[in-house]
Amino acid sequence: MMVVEEVQRQIANRALLAGDKLPSIRSYAARLGMAPSTVVEAYDRLVAEGLISARRGSGFYVSNVKQPFEIAQAGPHLDRVIDPLWVSRQSLDASLKHLKPGCGWMPADWMPQQAIRKAIRSQARANEEGLSDYGNARGLPELRNLLVRDWADEGLSLSPDQILLTSSGTQSIDLICRLLLRPGDCVLLDDPAYFNFQALLRAHRVTVIGVPLQKDGPDLEYFEKTLIRHKPSLYVTNSGLHNPTGVTLSLQKAHKLLKLAADHDLTIIEDEIFSAFEPEPSARLAALDGLSNVVRIGSYSKTLSASIRCGYIAAKPDWIEALTDLQVATNFGGPGPFAANMVFTVLRDGGYRRQLETTRTLLAKRRAEVAGKLDALGIRPWILPRGGFYLWCELPGNVSASTLARNALKEDIILAPGNAFSLTQTKDCFMRFNVSQMQSDDIFGRLSRLLDEI
Repeated sequence: MMVVEEVQRQIANRALLAGDKLPSIRSYAARLGMAPSTVVEAYDRLVAEGLISARRGSGFYVSNVKQPFEIAQAGPHLDRVIDPLWVSRQSLDASLKHLKPGCGWMPADWMPQQAIRKAIRSQARANEEGLSDYGNARGLPELRNLLVRDWADEGLSLSPDQILLTSSGTQSIDLICRLLLRPGDCVLLDDPAYFNFQALLRAHRVTVIGVPLQKDGPDLEYFEKTLIRHKPSLYVTNSGLHNPTGVTLSLQKAHKLLKLAADHDLTIIEDEIFSAFEPEPSARLAALDGLSNVVRIGSYSKTLSASIRCGYIAAKPDWIEALTDLQVATNFGGPGPFAANMVFTVLRDGGYRRQLETTRTLLAKRRAEVAGKLDALGIRPWILPRGGFYLWCELPGNVSASTLARNALKEDIILAPGNAFSLTQTKDCFMRFNVSQMQSDDIFGRLSRLLDEI
């Protein structure tokens, strides 16, 4: 029943708390355009489940019973095929038989396996403390020093104490949200945006508003109006190469965006996880801003290994101090010496940098090839990105990406439909394709067949 599901969802995501009064039967019925008897039946069922209780002469109230918070129930109720959590879980749980043009990483043989094996051998010879102890509260000093030197080349001047190593880019955002947000705060995301940004923000019980993304960055006119109307605390975005679109933020928009952030006391989380795939560095908000209103995060799961969990946060010193305390409290520190030393060993290896150059060249070739094969099916890229492994494509005619993804699952193909990335649910004619996972021509044959069946 609609009333039962709606009340259950509001209790699960804490929109209704213990002791809150529910609407009267007549007012609820009038609002939903249904018979009062239908609401009576729904309330009786909720009373039987112990979720609400009736008080004679007063009405119905939420019971004082602890309810688990379910992220999937927070926010709009979506088709599970396009739900952000479902798309992630399909990719993570896929077997070897699955084709994965919708997943968010490159195949293992595209990764720097030789450099990783060399680093493993090096770690096997490390002292015993490096194999078994907890690490420094802020993370391996050598790796933080390396990041400081690398970032100096792009004009970002900071000290190693302004960097906190974390277990992943996702954990980095989680820590920042714990520090800066409270339930009910407003956060801005690009529309479309990486779907796990949405899922994580749901867990923090904030209001998330989408800003239309244009081919050179966010729609700044809409952005400014949203700042004035909703007074958001945070804006989360990708720099370098946007996920899912591959958009590069223009220098002009970067400057305007930073001015708006300064004028409206807005903090920007700049996730640069794909920036290593750029042929030449683009405008970086953190470098332009000097970490005044911008927090830089990233990790090595896309370029090095998703199995070696290591990310980072770069921010103003007092924030890093507070974030370090939060990480110790919630995770007793970030990546251990083994993982951090692995990353450090690989990053300083010349073979890793040569591998990245080879990968960038290979991806450029694959993007062109895949774009051509998709175009033959009537599937056309919204833009041709400067780098990376994603193509954000418009489907032909009135084809629904959600329907196509649902049908593809039956054929052991995992796709990433557009509305999984869209807060406004307006991207059902789009699909994100991972070109590195589309080396088999069988994928295009199956896609052609699936399109004909819709």
